[in-house]
Amino acid sequence: MAIPQHISIIMDGNGRWARQQGKIRLFGHKAGKETVREVTTECAKIGVRYLSLFAFSEENWNRPADEVKGLMELMLKSMIGERDTMMKNNIRFRVIGNYAHLSETLLEAIRQLEADTAGNTRMTLILMLSYSGKWDLLQAARRFAADTLAAGRELPLDEDTFASYLATAGIPDPDLLIRTSGEQRISNYMLWQCAYTEFWYTPVLWPDFRTKDLQQAIDEFNKRQRRYGKVE
Repeated sequence: MAIPQHISIIMDGNGRWARQQGKIRLFGHKAGKETVREVTTECAKIGVRYLSLFAFSEENWNRPADEVKGLMELMLKSMIGERDTMMKNNIRFRVIGNYAHLSETLLEAIRQLEADTAGNTRMTLILMLSYSGKWDLLQAARRFAADTLAAGRELPLDEDTFASYLATAGIPDPDLLIRTSGEQRISNYMLWQCAYTEFWYTPVLWPDFRTKDLQQAIDEFNKRQRRYGKVE
């Protein structure tokens, strides 16, 4: 069985899960944190090299202020609390997204955890935080335009060059994208990088997602033929 080199997950359904329990939405986000730990540990165990998790989109800043505040506090606590788990499992940690919206306290926690885990080599865990695909494309275009202006001439541009300006530069494109909760859309996520990604959707809400569901997704991935536009 082939293990995808890069698995990406849109972690959806925390709010609906909380409502089913008669709780506020933040209760679902806290429950989802336990799933993150389980899935991350399992991915490292089976040989996944990159695991990226869509934790918070740029559009999510439009949610109620109390929920956003609670989510950011949960992110901060998680980064502090999960350090030992990442070190024990030899996992490197990275955050990708628009840092302009993040508090200095959260940014400091991100920098510290990234520095502490920089030497880990088993797997890279990438938290997509305050991220959107359109933002990524725009910031890449702006950076390339700035380099062109600085050079004073038209610079050559191909797909590999443009990809080097994306926030995910140096990270292979996702082989498998999993979305929980039954929604079947990409939600402005890694628009360039998912051009040839295999998509797998499940009705399972994120707090209920378990390693058996992860294995089901990988099994389905292995049944597919990835032709990249070619003919068999």
